[in-house]
Amino acid sequence: MITMHVNESAENYLETILILSKTRPVVRSVDIAEELGFKKSSVSVAMKNLREKEHIRVTKEGFIYLTESGREIAEMIYERHELLSRWLTKLGVDEKVAVDDACRIEHVISRESFEAIKKYINSK
Repeated sequence: MITMHVNESAENYLETILILSKTRPVVRSVDIAEELGFKKSSVSVAMKNLREKEHIRVTKEGFIYLTESGREIAEMIYERHELLSRWLTKLGVDEKVAVDDACRIEHVISRESFEAIKKYINSK
């Protein structure tokens, strides 16, 4: 159970690290910057903050790994994103709009509301 509050930006970084780690042997700041279209300097500041909060660890080679807490947050956001995107698309929302909307909703929806939507979708 995640008890710490993380801002939307941090959630996006953690989710991006999770997604990149599924297709790459290692994740580096430059990979995250490229994926998100951010400057490497902005990503470096964010990685420092995530490291200080112990959501990631960074090796001396610059490889970034999620810690247990970082992985929990990333998987929660990723699950929300995937489920909400699919649901909105099934409701007839254009795929790009559905993905963009899911990206915004995933950060603000309460656990209770998300679980209720998930339960409803899975019962269909």
